[in-house]
Amino acid sequence: MLKTIATKVFGSKNERELKKLWPHVDRINSHEPEMQKLSDDQLKGKTVEFKERLEAGETVDTIMPEAFAALREASVRVMGMRHYDVQMLGGVILHKGAIAEMRTGEGKTLTATLPVYLNALAGLGVHVVTVNDYLAKRDAEWMGTLYQWMGLTTGCILNQMDEVERKANYACDITYGTNNEFGFDYLRDNMKFKPESLVQRGFNYVIVDEVDSVLIDEARTPLIISGPAEGDTGKYYDANQVVVKLQADAHFTVDEKDNHALFNEDGIRKMESLLGVNNLYDIENIQILHCLEQALRAHHLFKKDVDYVVNDGQVIIIDSHTGRPMPGRRYSDGLHQALEAKEGVHIERQNQTLASVTFQNFFRMYDKLSGMTGTAETEAREFHSIYKLDTYVVPTNKPMVRDDKNDQVYGTTKSKFTALLNEIQIHNKKGRPVLVGTIAIETSEEISAWLTKQKIAHIVLNAKYHAQESEIVAQAGRLGAVTIATNMAGRGTDIILGGNAEMLAKSDMAKDPEADYDELLHKYEAICAEEKKKVLDLGGLVILGTERHDSRRIDNQLRGRSGRQGDPGLSLFFISLEDKLMRLFGNDTMKRMMKSQMEDGVPIEHRMISRAIERAQKAVEARHFDSRKHVLEYDDVMNKQRTTFYALRRKLLYGKAREHLFERAEAIAQAQVTEYLELQKPEEGDRSRLAESFRSLFDFDLGDAKITETTAEAVLEHVKAGYSEKWDVLELPSEVVEDHERFIMLYVIDQQWKDHMRTMDSLQDHVRLQAYAQKDPLTIYKRESFTQFNELMDRIDEEVVRMLVHVQPQIRGESINRMKQERAREEKAMQLAGNRDEEGEDKPAKPKPVRRTEPKVGRNEACPCGSGKKYKKCHGRNA
Repeated sequence: MLKTIATKVFGSKNERELKKLWPHVDRINSHEPEMQKLSDDQLKGKTVEFKERLEAGETVDTIMPEAFAALREASVRVMGMRHYDVQMLGGVILHKGAIAEMRTGEGKTLTATLPVYLNALAGLGVHVVTVNDYLAKRDAEWMGTLYQWMGLTTGCILNQMDEVERKANYACDITYGTNNEFGFDYLRDNMKFKPESLVQRGFNYVIVDEVDSVLIDEARTPLIISGPAEGDTGKYYDANQVVVKLQADAHFTVDEKDNHALFNEDGIRKMESLLGVNNLYDIENIQILHCLEQALRAHHLFKKDVDYVVNDGQVIIIDSHTGRPMPGRRYSDGLHQALEAKEGVHIERQNQTLASVTFQNFFRMYDKLSGMTGTAETEAREFHSIYKLDTYVVPTNKPMVRDDKNDQVYGTTKSKFTALLNEIQIHNKKGRPVLVGTIAIETSEEISAWLTKQKIAHIVLNAKYHAQESEIVAQAGRLGAVTIATNMAGRGTDIILGGNAEMLAKSDMAKDPEADYDELLHKYEAICAEEKKKVLDLGGLVILGTERHDSRRIDNQLRGRSGRQGDPGLSLFFISLEDKLMRLFGNDTMKRMMKSQMEDGVPIEHRMISRAIERAQKAVEARHFDSRKHVLEYDDVMNKQRTTFYALRRKLLYGKAREHLFERAEAIAQAQVTEYLELQKPEEGDRSRLAESFRSLFDFDLGDAKITETTAEAVLEHVKAGYSEKWDVLELPSEVVEDHERFIMLYVIDQQWKDHMRTMDSLQDHVRLQAYAQKDPLTIYKRESFTQFNELMDRIDEEVVRMLVHVQPQIRGESINRMKQERAREEKAMQLAGNRDEEGEDKPAKPKPVRRTEPKVGRNEACPCGSGKKYKKCHGRNA
């Protein structure tokens, strides 16, 4: 009560924070008249002036008002688009290193140009992260014209680019790309053997588009580069054949709420009988037991066309929040293999982790992180807790007039869909565009089948039709359009009432390249304008939800497709008590009360019910947050080790391997001698162990020499002399020797790191069992991993010294070449990592496109020959 009164008097926290930022917008606007007076050359020259001022000691904060004003004026001249004041406010928020929540259609892409331009002036590079390659390429080309006009370079990282192309694009002032590409390049760079092979140049400032999708939804799964591991995939087929013969309750229990499926005693006995084994929990049966557990999960917790689809003999995961397929991503720990066995497709081998990082720890490496989305406020707690990011809700440019109806709740799924389909018919007869949002492919296809039966023209967008995404979304606002979409998160394309004239013209050009684009565009602009007027008169776009998603954000993203830039619209969700969210998380008292008042086919519609559903969603969101936080707690431990190891690797990559060898040899010898001398009564066995260690590590024969403080010095002199001599006799150029030394050293430490990663994976599996003994698994994991890492660093030192001291540098021999051949195979796998799954399974590389070396001549442009004719009427006639 007091909080409500305080909010009415003083405004909400968001309003108070925005009030502090509005003066920045006033200062930006005060510079607009002077920018408008500048010539094009003078305006372009502002970029040079800003850079000089930064070099002279000014900061990006002090030049922000002028830089924002300059870029706004450039946008007006180059693109015909002037930033609204609310977009300026969004730009200030992004520059602060915070999250700007801006409604769909408010122009987030244009807003981002302001902080991108400002921060790129420092010359350290700015990254803009999008959710897919299409948007990265589109935005880089679209906004790149503005940046280039102002004298800045723009690059784009795409999946199939090679190392040279990637390096060139990272060297640009501004680089667009997906979170996966940036993350995989970070991992690959930390597996390189030559400094010149590195593609990234640091982590200065990043803006993440659809920040909730990237930093929350996709952050549940780490990026992993893997190599093939040993294992028999046949066990998954065997496990699958056994599990299908079991019966629910009699042999196992399923808990959908906690996402668990567990065998009971009868189930264990049944499986032992089917497999012909005495004890499934015997150590020799541990692998088949694991396969059986994953097979049970695959059959009873993962649904085809909901959690995954099967395309071209492959099981492809569906992102539960965006509805997009994720080719190349795979479930870990054998679950994906279990799904492949379930669907009867080829089972890919499990892999061993070579390198991994969570998105949380990757993006926290940037000096400044910011993001934008249409829906972030519901996850503000997680953004602040994990990323230290504040969330600001930016007001809309025009008032929001969309009518958000209360949920209609039905007793059964059947009555819910009857009402939904009736609602579609009503609006379709009027010609009002309808967007139906589902959370599963099977639901969208059921609705599609009914609409087909009723002869209602419609189009479906789900993971099966992902390729046509932008075209489908762009035309969802046309007169009479009915679009069925599975999860509308982060589509990156606005629904414009009346349709998108540009996309319609491009679609016709794809069918008939001989057509005149300008004529088509003019035709469709007139058609879309007329349709828009009719759609506005009908009340705008209708949003119909088939059920509530686990996350309020996804529901808000669906709603946000209507009511763009002050347009009218309507949103309504249809819910049944049989929906998963209601069934698992709904309040039992509320459900009993509702059932007692329900008539068949008659909905209950009340704000109290909507609030109850929202509480259920909050409960699910809290569980998901705890789950992601749990994953991060474990990765934070690993991240400290990863940072230390990668720092060592960079030191060796850029430093002198020989100096490092001598430094570590001296440290090891000194430590061993000191340990021996500190023994109160050294025995013969102690001396023998020391002598054996000297022989093994340093190729040094201790003999009968007395062990004193100077023994370590003698060992080091022996190592220096012997090591230098065997390389000197080859009379190779110093850079060739350094290259071989560096390669051997990095190869050795990488092998140790891979073994350590495997150990850590096993340790994590082991400590989870400690929970059954009422012990904290995380505490045990931290303690054990600390010990394991210290042992790793000691082992790295010893193995590096042993390998370099004993290696025989015969360049035409086997010792180095064999390692380089093995490394070449790993590098090939690394190049494919962008096509990889969660476990890194190689995917076939796409053919590399032929690149044009000269500018392309448009078919409607003047022919370069000088005839005065259009190209298509002259030399392009047969092209």
